[in-house]
Amino acid sequence: MDQPGKSLVAIVDDENAVREALASLLRSTGLPVASFTSAEEFLHSSSHDDIGCLILDINLPAMSGLHLQQLLASKGSHIRIILITAQEDRAGRIQAQVTLAGAHALLFKPFLDEDLLGAVQSALMR
Repeated sequence: MDQPGKSLVAIVDDENAVREALASLLRSTGLPVASFTSAEEFLHSSSHDDIGCLILDINLPAMSGLHLQQLLASKGSHIRIILITAQEDRAGRIQAQVTLAGAHALLFKPFLDEDLLGAVQSALMR
């Protein structure tokens, strides 16, 4: 999958199995991946300039994915964000839909590999 511009995909999810599965899937398509266990770890990393797409879990301990998204937007970040969540309740859907205005896509766990890859490819091509 050839991508113009920034092609590094960052994953922020506190679940080790999810991070590893997503990273493996993305690497299988030839994409470089960086993984982070928390929003704070992501913020303290030095690789932001290379990131073209951020796969961000909404429900993180300490700083939530929604808070991280808002913080990045307030700093003028142009990183395309794909929100992921296992939250299926009505309140969670409403909050995610409102937040989606600033995100590239929203996927509910469990999602199909093809759906994630399509969202990442679309985000990287924009």
